[in-house]
Amino acid sequence: MLGSLILVWACIFFVFLFVRIQRLKNFPPGPPPVPLFGNLLHVNMANPLKDFEQFAEKYGNIFSFYTGSKPTVFLNSFDVIKEALVTKAQDFSGRPQDFMINHLTENKGVILADYGPHWKDHRRFALMTLRNFGLGKQSMEEKILGEVSHLVADLDKNAGGTMNPQKMFHNVASNVIGLVLFGSRFDYSNELLQHYVQFITEISKILNGPWNMIYDTLPLLRILPLPFKKAFDNVQKLKTMNLSLINEHMRTRVPGEPRDFIDCYLDELDKRKNDGSTFSEDQLIMYILDLHFAGTDTTSNTLLSAFLYLMNYPEVQAKCQKEIDEVLESKDHASYEDRHNMPYTMAVIHEVQRVASTVPLSVFHCTTRDTTLMGYNIPKGTVIIPNLSTVLKEEGQWKFPHEFNPANFLNEQGQFEKPEAFIPFSTGPRVCLGEGLARMELFLVFVTLLRRFQFVWPKDGGEPDYTPVYGITMSPKPYRMHIRHRETVKQ
Repeated sequence: MLGSLILVWACIFFVFLFVRIQRLKNFPPGPPPVPLFGNLLHVNMANPLKDFEQFAEKYGNIFSFYTGSKPTVFLNSFDVIKEALVTKAQDFSGRPQDFMINHLTENKGVILADYGPHWKDHRRFALMTLRNFGLGKQSMEEKILGEVSHLVADLDKNAGGTMNPQKMFHNVASNVIGLVLFGSRFDYSNELLQHYVQFITEISKILNGPWNMIYDTLPLLRILPLPFKKAFDNVQKLKTMNLSLINEHMRTRVPGEPRDFIDCYLDELDKRKNDGSTFSEDQLIMYILDLHFAGTDTTSNTLLSAFLYLMNYPEVQAKCQKEIDEVLESKDHASYEDRHNMPYTMAVIHEVQRVASTVPLSVFHCTTRDTTLMGYNIPKGTVIIPNLSTVLKEEGQWKFPHEFNPANFLNEQGQFEKPEAFIPFSTGPRVCLGEGLARMELFLVFVTLLRRFQFVWPKDGGEPDYTPVYGITMSPKPYRMHIRHRETVKQ
């Protein structure tokens, strides 16, 4: 027994001796990595953001962190992020290709595709298609308002009672991006929609939890039937559902007369049949999943944060409603153009995005060649993590960096003003594709609901907890809301 223990400890000693991780010359400082684990043992895997903040305080606004033996560099201030993603965009616009999320998406789609001609081609196509289908135009506004009318009908039924809004906002966001991708919406009780949302939610939970970090840090464990396997199973189910939608479009489409994103892509496939293009049916399957996931999770979680804060800052809610009433007056519905006359409401929406920090670590980048940043050498292929959560509460960038206060977005004249450090959608060439859609959707949902309803924290709801659930996308802890018709409130 004693001999076995000595042998085990000897093996561990030699592993640590010979598998030491050598820090690169003139590489950013950081916590010393442990063989095999890197810095995994240095952080709380359930929510490492506090640990990352402490590392920034100790090592500076640019520090290194190892996932296993892979070096990663964190960027922790607006100036550093701007230098990397804007000034040196060519060097820092790659995407790492060996993380769980890459394996789930098979490195297809556009969000996680590596920097180069393939990515540029698909991003150009996505931007052009989104514009053609009304992004920033009245046609998109009408689609969103049509979906919001279904949400209002649901809330009408629940007025006077309490409800959990989590699934509700997820369904709305899913249908809005679905209208762009598929050309149709689904009833909230529709089985296809429920399964789609369920599978995406389950994948998100795994990506947002410790199993994702374990998968990325310890590749040897990937072959084991651990909980992250469910994410891969769900992706296969979603791919089957997407293929069914594509086949239906193939049967019903009229070439050259696209109804939605899928039709546009199929038209593009027809044009590029013999030119060696990277456009393919497999690419389209993952493209749909890529855009649907990105367009659902972030928007729904931002809306959840918005109404959590509105319920617990009733004076802010009341001030928004007063402004909305004055601007809309006898109009049937809000228009996106109305935002220019609603400085306070716009300030509140942006302040929610700032404090929610829904995508705290952005989407990971990597260097496309050997480069330098702030005097440090960064080799090609190094994973780069822009810590947007630090920028959104950075001292010197905000009047009230550590509290919820719409004044962060109002000048001395009370007009809406957006500081340069407001980058919840990231910045540079890889800024979020759906930023325009998200902005329009948030405004129209926010204004429409506040015009009709008052949202109140339930008497039996306990103390509000603003601590978010950590993940690739942050979400508030589950809560309930009490809903009243504003006509009732005024009486």
